[in-house]
Amino acid sequence: MRDIKYIAVHCTAGRQTQTIADLQAEFRRKGWKNPGYHYVVAPDGNITQLLDEDRVSNGVKGFNSVSVNVAYIGGIDSNGKGVDNRTEAQKKALRQLLGNLKKKYPAAVIQGHRDFSPDKNGNGVVDSWERIKECPCFDAKTEYSDL
Repeated sequence: MRDIKYIAVHCTAGRQTQTIADLQAEFRRKGWKNPGYHYVVAPDGNITQLLDEDRVSNGVKGFNSVSVNVAYIGGIDSNGKGVDNRTEAQKKALRQLLGNLKKKYPAAVIQGHRDFSPDKNGNGVVDSWERIKECPCFDAKTEYSDL
């Protein structure tokens, strides 16, 4: 069993018409032997498990061995700009999935991929200008702080 320290929330940085097959093909194109996420939440709220939690996915470089990675399909607008475009079904399913994972890994911190960026000015907060990525296009740390 892995020592899970983080439950990392992601967006797929694709359109909400993206499919699980599209994601899996993208991971193969990147040459990854494992997918980027353990779980993916579709716009209709359907949750697909891509990888067992005891295996390491490719979600956050440098933190994958201690993370469970969860993504929602979407995260960009029609111009390719980052946006929180989660459907109500996705919001509900994400909250339920993250709640279940938090019960399973109570010491794990739920945070967005963007929160793994370095705190360059040392103020204890990853400011927006310090983010390596915008993913998941909303503040997961705050939204799920009650779980």
